[in-house]
Amino acid sequence: MSIAKTTEVISSSTKSVEDAVHNGIERASKTIKGISGVWVKDTKATVENNKISEWRVTMIITFVLND
Repeated sequence: MSIAKTTEVISSSTKSVEDAVHNGIERASKTIKGISGVWVKDTKATVENNKISEWRVTMIITFVLND
């Protein structure tokens, strides 16, 4: 029997939404083992001088707990 848990993570990137998600997963994986999925719950952008300067994502990371 497997038990899964979730945690909410907010991460950012100056490149893209995909890069922001990658950054969040990469950082979370340093302390969370067994990551099995991610749900991007929200996407936001910071705008400076009429241009997007940073992408931010709020995501729910799912991971399986070890016995």
